[in-house]
Amino acid sequence: MFSVGDYVQPRQGGPKLKILEVNGEEIVVVQASNEQGEKFTLNAAEVTPYTEAGDFGVC
Repeated sequence: MFSVGDYVQPRQGGPKLKILEVNGEEIVVVQASNEQGEKFTLNAAEVTPYTEAGDFGVC
C-alpha cells in the first residue's frame, strides 16, 4: 500500500507528510517540511497519497 519515502496527507486535510517506516497497518511519518522534526504514528487508513491539486499556471 504505502512505502518508505512516499508522501501522504491526512484524509481530513493537513500538511504533507513523508513516510519513514511501515509497520503493517501503521506508518511512522514526519512533516515533509521538517524531516528532523517530531515523528507521528498513524493508521494507514487515516491518510491518502499526497497530490497537489489545482492549476499551477500550466497552459
